[in-house]
Amino acid sequence: MPKTDLKSLPSAYDHQAAQSKWYAFWEQQGYFHADPAPVLAGEKQPYSVVIPPPNVTGALHLGHALNNTLQDILCRRKRMQGFEVLWMPGTDHAGIATQAVVERRLLAEEGKSRHDLATKEKSAREVLVDRIWEWKKQYEERITGQLKQLGASCDWQRQRFTLDEQCATAVRETFFKLFSDGKVYRGKRLVNWDTFLQTAVSDDEVFHEEKKGHFWSFHYPVVNPQPGEPTRVTIATTRPETMLGDTAVAVHPDPAKQLDKVEAELREKLAAANDKERPAIEKQIEALDERRKTHLPTLEKLRDMAARGVMLELPLTDRQIPLIADEWAKPELGSGFVKITPAHDPNDYEVGGRHPEIGAINLMNTDGTLNESVPEKYRGLSMKEARKAVIADLAECGCHDPETDVEDRLIDLAHSDRSKTPIEPYLADQWFVKMDELAQSAMDAVTEGKTKIIPERYGKTYLDWLSEKRDWPVGRQLWWGHRIPVWTQPYSTNGERDSLLQASSKIDAKADSGWTEADSRSGRSESFTSIQAGNGIVYLGIRDQNEDVEQLATSEGYARDEEVLDTWFSSALWPFSTMGWPEETDLLKAFYPTSTLVTSRDIITLWVARMVLMGQYLLDEVPFPEVYIHPKILDGFGETMSKSKGNGVDPLDVIEQFGADALRFGIAYLTTETQDVRMPVEFVCPNCNATIKQTKKNRVLPRIDCPECSEPFRTQWAEKDDDLGLPRGAVTSERFELGRNFCNKLWNASRFALTNLEGYEPREIADSELKTEDRWLLSRLETVTDEASSALDEYRFADAARALYDFAWNEFCSFYVEMTKARFAEEGKDKQVAQAVLAHALDTLLRLLHPMTPFLTEEVWSLLGEVAPVRGLPAPAEAGESVCVAPWPGSETEQGRTDDASRRSDKQIEDQFAKFQAVLGAIREVRQAQKIPPKEPIEFAVKCDAATAELLAPMQPYFTQMARATATALGPDAAAPEVAASKPIAGFDAPIEAHVDIAAFIDVEAEKKRLGKERDQLTKYVGGVKGKLSNEKFVANAPAEVVEGEKKRLAEAEAQLAAIEAALAKL
Repeated sequence: MPKTDLKSLPSAYDHQAAQSKWYAFWEQQGYFHADPAPVLAGEKQPYSVVIPPPNVTGALHLGHALNNTLQDILCRRKRMQGFEVLWMPGTDHAGIATQAVVERRLLAEEGKSRHDLATKEKSAREVLVDRIWEWKKQYEERITGQLKQLGASCDWQRQRFTLDEQCATAVRETFFKLFSDGKVYRGKRLVNWDTFLQTAVSDDEVFHEEKKGHFWSFHYPVVNPQPGEPTRVTIATTRPETMLGDTAVAVHPDPAKQLDKVEAELREKLAAANDKERPAIEKQIEALDERRKTHLPTLEKLRDMAARGVMLELPLTDRQIPLIADEWAKPELGSGFVKITPAHDPNDYEVGGRHPEIGAINLMNTDGTLNESVPEKYRGLSMKEARKAVIADLAECGCHDPETDVEDRLIDLAHSDRSKTPIEPYLADQWFVKMDELAQSAMDAVTEGKTKIIPERYGKTYLDWLSEKRDWPVGRQLWWGHRIPVWTQPYSTNGERDSLLQASSKIDAKADSGWTEADSRSGRSESFTSIQAGNGIVYLGIRDQNEDVEQLATSEGYARDEEVLDTWFSSALWPFSTMGWPEETDLLKAFYPTSTLVTSRDIITLWVARMVLMGQYLLDEVPFPEVYIHPKILDGFGETMSKSKGNGVDPLDVIEQFGADALRFGIAYLTTETQDVRMPVEFVCPNCNATIKQTKKNRVLPRIDCPECSEPFRTQWAEKDDDLGLPRGAVTSERFELGRNFCNKLWNASRFALTNLEGYEPREIADSELKTEDRWLLSRLETVTDEASSALDEYRFADAARALYDFAWNEFCSFYVEMTKARFAEEGKDKQVAQAVLAHALDTLLRLLHPMTPFLTEEVWSLLGEVAPVRGLPAPAEAGESVCVAPWPGSETEQGRTDDASRRSDKQIEDQFAKFQAVLGAIREVRQAQKIPPKEPIEFAVKCDAATAELLAPMQPYFTQMARATATALGPDAAAPEVAASKPIAGFDAPIEAHVDIAAFIDVEAEKKRLGKERDQLTKYVGGVKGKLSNEKFVANAPAEVVEGEKKRLAEAEAQLAAIEAALAKL
């Protein structure tokens, strides 16, 4: 292979060339493929992570980029530390979401619903499923490609899909076990119904939006009221169409007591209120007193009437419904009555549970139209159409006055997260998983420390949700997903039931013929069928997919359940189904439980909790000991990024513009534990590459005229042909410029190193040969290695990135490279030592940065291998072919680093250089502020303690080399020159002041202005700290170390202020 001409390397890092070259190389070398054999033989430790499987509904977004970057950082580092790493990739079939996307496209492009797809050969269900499989293939390939462009080091040979054969076997086994253990049941429950997709969705798949609406009042006549009793009751609702399904009207059983309770609560609130809050609360109390006069007598009369069994006429229906007493009615609100529609309101459903005699009337078809339960006039109408008709008919029959009985309201409306259509509460037969014991096991896993959630605050979200122990509705009325493996047959009598139960033994015997020794060894259940009976139906569960067994069940009169399982059911098995469970595979033995989980807080309840409970239930072991919850990415306005808002950043746009390394490093740099990531969003003009700040106004426009070149470009909202013909403007963020600039800085420092390593000859370097800057760099390298390692161990990605950034940019590039330039100019021993240290430092830095910037580090590693294939300190050794599998610095696998003897940490020299860097920085600031030409020599004095002076004295050659500056005095007695620009230096135990002699260069007025500005800023800061320390509550409640820290900062600031005042006095 020809050597690279190092002197012709480009001045800017070519990320596109590096990405296309090195990912293919890593795959060809098999670096990402995990082998269970060395783990099972005890030769290597396992490290395994399962990817949160992205939905096959489209492209990845920036949240996926963040999540997968963090996982990749962990996996790449562990691979370098000598672990056998399995990063399991895959995608989720995303039942509701995927079917919704395909059905919407079907409607838009062909004007068809899924029910219109049947052919002579196939049912509509089969045709739709075939189409979704085509969609899946297309988008899974796209997602895989995006992850590879990002640099994700997944084991692609083991890529899984939640609906593939292996995962399907695990899903069926799990459902069968739950069914056999009596933890799955069929029951009628009120569910969230998506009328577009015609399926139930869970509470976690619902979002709420406020919409403008109305609050209608109308009246129900009382049947046969006695003299003096009310002749009608008034109710109010935002959903008048549901009155057709009312089964009762409720009044509070003790309205007087309830009003007293509300008043007591208001008075307690009033006692704690401030002056601004008091008037509103006092007004509420006055209104309550008025209600006692206007409403209470009627409410008490109707309460007594309810006890007597009084009935009400339900207008428009020719039905009568009872007046009942229930605490759901609120005497302090509205009329004090509430209509009860148990089949279409969750609160009313609970009332129905307390009063089973009122029953429940389901008035809706699955598509959202009204069914046969309502009067013929309203059948087939949509809810919206029925609302208009009901209001008009109530007005016509005198039960509603459209002039007085309606008011405007903002309504909190639930929507399906998948189809974006309004949710309808709907009473339906559903499959449920009993969550009492399962939820408790998952709670115990966290409270007992088996699984640790990081940051700890997210443990509360997890525990609060599980503590409700709500049964999990797992059935979905979809066609895409894991079909529920239950066959049903109705019966009319106990005799029929018993006959069916006996006949099931024939089916079980047929299933038994498929039992193998492998099944026995796997520890799977020896049962093949399980049977339940209730509510006139026999339910037959079949464990394995077997056409002969299923056909026998059909021939015996059984019909397979039409529903599929909730997507999260299969996702809950992901940590072990991907490894071959229920078979006891070598992969499962070696890598389960996994090592950690990295995910978003959005799915703590939907996914994390369910994986834990399933792991405990099926394998008696938690699926991971740690869960790291990373922050969310928000736009510059603090809003969640989403395609629907137009503020989402496409990671491929960022990769194209800045490079994958810049994207990854920028993400790591911003991923703190304490807050979400705010990322201002910009359009990039495709015509002139200018950036245009995104606003809430322009982010929803179909086209934008560039303010720089005046040429238009299209956005994601373009629909018209004229707009679609324009070039697309990428959406990105300036926050990734930090990553790009860092990569270019490292690239150029590497170019310097590579060109100065020509002629390098490896040899052992004795400590006595090292110069001061060499010992400092090697010590800092040791320190930053420890800092980065510790930070990554604790998921402090930002701390690791910032430590490496500061070292690489400020110390390696800006100081060491500058300091050693002169040593490379002359041949000899000094150059050889500098080359050895430079090669070792660059080698170590590349390894430290590789998990965050894999492509750049591999590119430089390859070039470094050309000029210094044998390198390292103290004794050089041959470097590996790839940084991807090079030992992590400081790890046991790194040659020469197995004990502390080789550690080069030197706190004194680091302190010496830290103070030198601070003083040098102050001198450079003065030179810049005073506009002193770089070539002009200057003199300075440093007032400091004796220990600092002793450290700074040997640094004089570096002051001369790097700032053309000479120290005239160092120490506690160092006097400032007559005309000096002074800079107080903070951050050290003792005060340091740098005084630069500017007599020959002084602009007195400019210097007075500069010092005056610094004085004003410090005066404000000192006042703030003094105010905090004078606050008795702060001093009493804050930790002692925090108070001491504030006192120390105050002393430093006051010393700086005094120095500035003295400098101003001289001027």
